[in-house]
Amino acid sequence: MANTVDPVYAPQGLREPHIVSSGLRSDLFTEAMSGLEGKLDKNPRTAAIILAGGTGERFGQIGGKQLVEIAGKPVLTWSAESFDAVGDIGLIVVVCPQDRIDEYLRRAIDPFPFVTPVVIAPAGATRQESAFSGLELVPDDFEYVVLHDGARPLVTPDLIEHTIATVKGNIDCDGAVVAHPSVDTLKIVENGVIVGTPDRTVFWNAQTPQVFRTGIYRRAHSAALSEGFVGTDDSSLIERLGGHILVVEGTRDNIKLTVPEDYELLSAAVMRLFGMKG
Repeated sequence: MANTVDPVYAPQGLREPHIVSSGLRSDLFTEAMSGLEGKLDKNPRTAAIILAGGTGERFGQIGGKQLVEIAGKPVLTWSAESFDAVGDIGLIVVVCPQDRIDEYLRRAIDPFPFVTPVVIAPAGATRQESAFSGLELVPDDFEYVVLHDGARPLVTPDLIEHTIATVKGNIDCDGAVVAHPSVDTLKIVENGVIVGTPDRTVFWNAQTPQVFRTGIYRRAHSAALSEGFVGTDDSSLIERLGGHILVVEGTRDNIKLTVPEDYELLSAAVMRLFGMKG
């Protein structure tokens, strides 16, 4: 891919986000995404919590990956704008490090014309604590809450709307999780020795967004806190209580920036999704 800076071999790109994003054909990317317009229904029933509290240590970006820019906008902004384009979402709660709230507002929120109200919650020491912090700012009149990783900038309004509709349309379910079927052969390993090869067709890679009925999600957090349980994602808090969670099939393009190599995958996905030429 021409003119793309690989952050694995050119770490200066991570220190200077404008260098990293230069290979994404920012003009075409911005044009492709400019069709997103903020929407706000008269009586929205869903609140969004966008988790942006990571330190970015594995990614190599001091201060966090959420503010690394793609086509002139922070990763967090691209994520938040997709939620802003869903009319049923009446509140966006961005969870970020408390000592950087002003910076996140200045760089990722305030310069952009959000229609949906945006508030900031302080991140906790763990992802679960951060999610709970965001949940505390969600008023009781929102029947549903959607959780999303701020470092998944390619989430689309259609996927968000479909996941919300899945929960609304299934009265017996407590939530829905976007996931993708596992494509790799899995091995069970004990002490460095392979002891089994499970059927991969029953394994899915969990992503976000994850949508829940707000009441059960609050109860799940309360139970986890009182019992000292720490889950690996939001859905696991409800699953352990016997909750019924549906799966919504997502795409492998719904990439989360975690390590520098992920940037190359994201770049390729952007090129493919928006028809850019390298």
